[in-house]
Amino acid sequence: MDRLRDAGCAPGASGWIDEGDAADLIFGMAPDAARSALEGAFERTDVVVQPSHTRTKTLLVADMDSTMITVECIDELADYAGIKPQIAEITERAMRGELDFEAALDARVALLKGLAESDIERCLAERVTIMPGAKALVRTMRSRGALAVLVSGGFTRFAEPVAKAIGFDRAIANMLEVADGVLTGTVTKPVVGSATKLTTLNAAIAERGIAVEESLAVGDGANDLAMIEAAGLGVAFRAKPIVAAAAAARVDHGDLTALLHAQGLPRRDWIVA
Repeated sequence: MDRLRDAGCAPGASGWIDEGDAADLIFGMAPDAARSALEGAFERTDVVVQPSHTRTKTLLVADMDSTMITVECIDELADYAGIKPQIAEITERAMRGELDFEAALDARVALLKGLAESDIERCLAERVTIMPGAKALVRTMRSRGALAVLVSGGFTRFAEPVAKAIGFDRAIANMLEVADGVLTGTVTKPVVGSATKLTTLNAAIAERGIAVEESLAVGDGANDLAMIEAAGLGVAFRAKPIVAAAAAARVDHGDLTALLHAQGLPRRDWIVA
């Protein structure tokens, strides 16, 4: 609390959400100063600074690759073609904002031309792992009446089963084109990218008739930045530097259940099955 006081943040009451894991620190002003004062103050601790009266969210819009799952699907799919390092380098640069996302996607998918369609199912079964905390986050929010949308610059062949496994209401992603049992090296246009993610967030806000402040967006790459900046609470999850620097909140240490703690929900209220 001394750090908050020294930053001019008028600290008030504090208390545990889950003892030893998550706590609330209440203060009266200067949120930017509070965030600066608290980030890095506690080892391996994430800090979310937000208005207390709008902390409960009724909309979740989430990225998939490296956010709701632990891998980048296109990189893993490329491994079946023997070109993972080549494609992973492009993915990394695109997620850092160094390359245009749509052009980078087209370039990577073109390199997969001729890969057997059956390798998509193999990749899904052998490589795709749900991110820790993803199911609890989505299922708990939905149990409390929230809408959960998965929107990915990846592919429907991964996003749809991932969304079903986690518990999302719907999934939006790119469609890989296939002919005669092999990938054609193209995706159906228009590409799902940054603009689609932002449009999805805004459309869901309008659909639910909620205030922007009730929305939560989470992702890790440059193509997530527009929706993260527009959401009521935009979270950079183990994100690339360009995203981490711009997001209102970062989760660098915890898993996705940190976003339940951010809403003031203790572990006893989570849906974990």
